Amino acid sequence: MVRSLHTTQASKQQAQPVQDSFFGEDQREMQKTARRIIDEDINPFVDQWEEEGMYPAHQVFKKLGNAGLLGVNKPVEYGGMGLDFKFSVALNETLGNIHCGGVPMSIAVQTDMATPALARFGSHEVKKNFLEPSVLGDMVSCLGVSEPGAGSDVSAITTTAVRKGDDYVINGQKMWITNSFQADWMCLLANTSEGAPHRNKSLICLPMDAPGITLAKKIDKLGMRCSDTGVIYFDDVRVPAKNLIGEEGLGFTYQMLQFQEERMAAAAITLSGMTLCIDQTIAYTRERKIFGASVLDNQYCHFRLAELLTEVEMLRSTLYRAVDKHVAGEDVTMLASMCKLKCGRLLREVADSCLQFWGGMGFTNDVLVSRMYRDNRLTSIAGGADEVMLQIICKGMGTLPKRKK
Repeated sequence: MVRSLHTTQASKQQAQPVQDSFFGEDQREMQKTARRIIDEDINPFVDQWEEEGMYPAHQVFKKLGNAGLLGVNKPVEYGGMGLDFKFSVALNETLGNIHCGGVPMSIAVQTDMATPALARFGSHEVKKNFLEPSVLGDMVSCLGVSEPGAGSDVSAITTTAVRKGDDYVINGQKMWITNSFQADWMCLLANTSEGAPHRNKSLICLPMDAPGITLAKKIDKLGMRCSDTGVIYFDDVRVPAKNLIGEEGLGFTYQMLQFQEERMAAAAITLSGMTLCIDQTIAYTRERKIFGASVLDNQYCHFRLAELLTEVEMLRSTLYRAVDKHVAGEDVTMLASMCKLKCGRLLREVADSCLQFWGGMGFTNDVLVSRMYRDNRLTSIAGGADEVMLQIICKGMGTLPKRKK
């Protein structure tokens, strides 16, 4: 009998010494809390949400918010736990047990993409109005950076926010925006002045019910089916100037800081999913017979799975090293970029190799490996494409050619 990856427990992973030494008892208890919510309130409904092309973000976020999981490293005075980034990584690693890519990505937008700069640089008023309800699960957020002509190249955005009296007036558009059709507010990056592209941008908390906002299109995607991804237009949208995050003109810098935690979070989310994919492939190939023996008995099969798990553990170790340095206050731009580059490529390698061992079953929508194959392709594109990560790494190495003036 074919075991569905949606319902079957993974074979128990024996080699977990890195995890056991990296996470303490408090972090493991938090992971248990998150895992209960995943097993009871998320995974049983993932198939339905995938078919419907949307999941109930407010409902799921409220469950997570009630458990304190949307603000593990956010200030206590705004509903958070006030813990360090290591707890956030522990949570994201657990979110990798969700049986699709769309839901954990949506949660990560709330915890590690739209709110870090707000928590660090926002005024008390904007934190009360936007951060606190996001931490409590009463609001869903989205991050408004990407545009049709500006994805990984953040400096190329053209959306403007012009100061007029006590308001900013916003015009432009955003694209590829996760949570857009359910979001209550957007952490918007816009040009607030003329001048150098790295010094003319600001981050603004934008209520999504403001007049002039048009949710133009829900994008039909290859994967991440239950994640609502939209195209959004802004036509003379007014937002109070007090909704500015930090200082005007520092938005690009704030966003680059947000990207580092986002990229480590992205790597953390991938670890459990890849391990699950390998474990489930072991279970299936052990039962699947071909030419009188199990597929797993073929040396190429079990050697290849061993290689893949080795790569996963190497990524895990690099990520944990980056997290320790980040918590200690060190610059981890290069290491975080390496983790992001590696996880995007390794996700494709694991999903492709495992799907091959599933044979014809792997090409159906009845097993999780096919969903992982579709969903995980995005990781090498979103949050900074592989090529951008390589540029950042080369810059750290000092090997980038100088641009001609």
